[in-house]
Amino acid sequence: MPSFRLRCCAALLAMAGACGQGAHAQATRLDDSSSPRPQINSDFRNAQMLDPNTISLPFGHVEYRLATAAYVGKQARIYYVIPLAVAGLRSPMGMQVQWRSSGLFQGGMGRPGDRVLVWSGVVRAPWITESFDLQLRLDQRQLQMGLGGSLRFESYFEIETQP
Repeated sequence: MPSFRLRCCAALLAMAGACGQGAHAQATRLDDSSSPRPQINSDFRNAQMLDPNTISLPFGHVEYRLATAAYVGKQARIYYVIPLAVAGLRSPMGMQVQWRSSGLFQGGMGRPGDRVLVWSGVVRAPWITESFDLQLRLDQRQLQMGLGGSLRFESYFEIETQP
C-alpha cells in the first residue's frame, strides 16, 4: 500500500495538472488586427547604452485595439504575451520588454516566452483600446543581426474568462 506521503504527492500533482489544463483550455488569443502597429521593429538610432553590454531601446507609444465583443458582461483576465522566438535574438534572456500603460491595463515587464497579467475585471465594451509606452533592454552579446539587421517580434494578448 502506498505511503501517505506518496498519496499526497500524487494528489497534488493531479490537482496541479487539472488546474493547468483548465487555465490553458480557456485562454484565447484576442483579435488585434485593427491595431495600427502590432509588430515591433527596432530602430537602433534611439538606443542608449546603460552599461558596456546593455542597450535601452525606446519604442514610444504602441496602440492596441482588442476585439472583446464575444466577452462583454463576462469576468475575464487579459494577458500580454511576448513571443518566445524573436528574430535577431539568440536567447530569451537577452531581452526584457518593459511597458507603461496609458490607463486601463497594468504596466509591467517580461522576457520572450512570458505571459503577463495586465487586466482583470468585467468586460464592458466590444472593443478595448489601450496604448503601451514600450522600451526594450537588450544584452548586446545576445543579438545576432547582420549589418542593417533588425530585431522584430509581435506581442499579442490572450483572454481567459472565469465562471
